[in-house]
Amino acid sequence: MAYPLVARMHGFGTTIFAEMTGLATEHGAVNLGQGFPDTDGPQEMLDAAKAAIDGGRNQYPPGPGVPELLEAVAAHQSRFYGIDLDPRSEVLVTVGATEAIAATILALCEAGDEVVTFEPYYDSYAASIALAGAVRRTSVLRFPDFAVDEESLRAAFSSRTRLVLLNTPHNPTGKVFTRDELELICSLAREFDAWVVTDEVYEHLVFGDAEHVPVATLPGMRERTLTISSAGKTFSATGWKVGWVSGPAEAVAAVRTVKQFLTFVGSGPFQPAAAVALGLGDEVYASLSTSLEAKRDLLVAGLQGAGLEVSVPDGTYFVVADAAPLGATDALEFCRSLPLRAGVVGVPVSVFHDDVAAARTLVRFAFCKRDEVLHEAVRRLGALRT
Repeated sequence: MAYPLVARMHGFGTTIFAEMTGLATEHGAVNLGQGFPDTDGPQEMLDAAKAAIDGGRNQYPPGPGVPELLEAVAAHQSRFYGIDLDPRSEVLVTVGATEAIAATILALCEAGDEVVTFEPYYDSYAASIALAGAVRRTSVLRFPDFAVDEESLRAAFSSRTRLVLLNTPHNPTGKVFTRDELELICSLAREFDAWVVTDEVYEHLVFGDAEHVPVATLPGMRERTLTISSAGKTFSATGWKVGWVSGPAEAVAAVRTVKQFLTFVGSGPFQPAAAVALGLGDEVYASLSTSLEAKRDLLVAGLQGAGLEVSVPDGTYFVVADAAPLGATDALEFCRSLPLRAGVVGVPVSVFHDDVAAARTLVRFAFCKRDEVLHEAVRRLGALRT
């Protein structure tokens, strides 16, 4: 029989993360390719999950999410950003941010609708757009500053634009979109009557003077913005898959209609634990970014010392480096050889691009690892200098 996969999903086979993780295992390399921490989150959160399991909260949770998490998300948005939400109608718990993204695109887009996003993009964006039968329109963020190009962005919009899919702080570049850039994006969304779906999972992982500005706080955007986040990145619990989407009640209801036929519900005992984490003190949130900023600086120095050109990120887990100064002409081949050459794994940024030439020699490395792991990676990267 013919290959059974539907045509719109051709090209979405084994991910680059699986390939690079396999190479890390084969060569005993330090895996800086996949973005998950190697330490656990706050003890209060972990204890709450254990208590929920012991307390029998192991069956289906309510479809929209457990009440304490819905209330905690609303309280978080009010506490940090002054966004007032009705937890009963304007918040929906999902199985991680990835499901929130997929369910939102499936809920809002008809076949042929256009979705504007930036490249490089997180790989699930392209897959979710394809699943919906929608059309991807992109604007390229270019190394080293990854600034928004107004002409390119405007050219991505059309009368068929249904939504803008925005990730800030941005994976894989570590860019934090400026207020001016966000206002430009929002002005175009209003001009073309488009929704803005904003993926803010790295919202608390921002460094130095950079400021995370939620799109829903900008003038005229509360009523046309769906905000997505999760406990996984903020609280180092990526395997729990506890995410949420918030925004206008009618839009959240649309997402809920789709979501219920994807996973129905999930993460039962982890939902109340995520609620506990969201309510932790300011010092916990501050320590998250402070710790990661030190790790960023350690890896940036190591990459620069190995001869790569580095774009110093303002947020997230990730740093992008250009391997061209080492003679690289193709980041994919460079990354495939790096585990053997230096005992370290990164991922080529080109796999997150439609315009592969824009990232021909760029590599993403994750620094959300224990200090001893990063020190070993830096030591091994020294082999590239020889």
